[in-house]
Amino acid sequence: MKTFSEESVRFIQEHLQDDVNKLLLQGKRFSHLPVSDLVLQIQARQKAKSKLPNWFSKEKIVFPPMISLEQCSSEATAAYKAGTIEGEVLIDLTGGMGVDISAMAMRFKQAIHLEQNQELSEITAYNFRQLGINNVAFYAQNSIDFLQNYPQRADWIYLDPARRDHSGGKVFRLQDCEPNILEISDLLFEKSENILLKTSPMLDIDLAVSDLQHVYKIAVVALENEVKEVLFYLRKGFIGEAEKTAVNILKNNRIEEFSFTKSLETGTYINYSQPSKFLYEPNVAILKAGAFKIIAQKFKVQKLQANSHLYTSEALVPDFPGRVFEIEAVCKLDKKEILKYLPDKKANITTRNFPLTVKQIRDKIGISDGGSVFLFATTDQFNQKIILICKKLVF
Repeated sequence: MKTFSEESVRFIQEHLQDDVNKLLLQGKRFSHLPVSDLVLQIQARQKAKSKLPNWFSKEKIVFPPMISLEQCSSEATAAYKAGTIEGEVLIDLTGGMGVDISAMAMRFKQAIHLEQNQELSEITAYNFRQLGINNVAFYAQNSIDFLQNYPQRADWIYLDPARRDHSGGKVFRLQDCEPNILEISDLLFEKSENILLKTSPMLDIDLAVSDLQHVYKIAVVALENEVKEVLFYLRKGFIGEAEKTAVNILKNNRIEEFSFTKSLETGTYINYSQPSKFLYEPNVAILKAGAFKIIAQKFKVQKLQANSHLYTSEALVPDFPGRVFEIEAVCKLDKKEILKYLPDKKANITTRNFPLTVKQIRDKIGISDGGSVFLFATTDQFNQKIILICKKLVF
């Protein structure tokens, strides 16, 4: 693997704020340095600053090619996963650049990082030394071959199968990922009682549970209201209903978390209501997990309509897991009426169960994006198309 001289490390640090394209054009000024390689490191660090702040802070860390950085977990989601498992021995079948196992290793006495790519394995081992992590063993070999010859049992096996096909296109079905957990599950359970599987946010959760079997918990993990991954926790021999947990990691490490089961959701009866004083938009993890009715029962709010997934109440519910608004007016999609509330002709528009797109609504009213007013275009319980004019509440 490539390592960098002290001068190269200084160059990277001094140019972290620079335009990488301009740096490349100025390469002749630094002919004694491997500028093209250093620019790749600068580019990676610019991306890692918010995604991997601890890694970013270590000046000697070497970042692998950008594809690894794009596909890896953030430190925040890795920390969440690490907090859900623990034991003596952990095996990571799809080690990559090691962000997940760097967090998980703190919860185990020993961890094993498996990565077929020799250079990536060496880079990760080097970076772990910079991070001060010393309880991880690195093996640059096929993970299935390793597992077949592994003489012991692990407390946990973790895998994040590659979600790209041979031509580089994105895939998300379990059977299209590599390794295919559906083909190797027997081997995995021979070596461990517990498996943690990370999958695409696009995956059909109920279909995956049916295909996988032995799933006792599912976690839909969002970071600042963007779903990043769906986690499946499997236990050998488990027969029963899986618990679903919707997780939204916010700034300052604050977490919105809501747990339920599919049968509880299915068996819940809720009331529908016309818009009242306050409006609630669940975070995306709750929507992906499918907690459409149980969330209303839990927080004592009413749903506007079966397919709108917006909620209302007369009394404020400040701890609702999502965005909370005060409703200032309800009207039809009438330009003259709506503009009464938009003196600067700006608004933030969201559509839920509405036939027009955000752009079509914006063009129809003649406004631009932004400002302090929020418009929700939706359908009420009587199937009327309505616009809710709202003010966002911050707690």
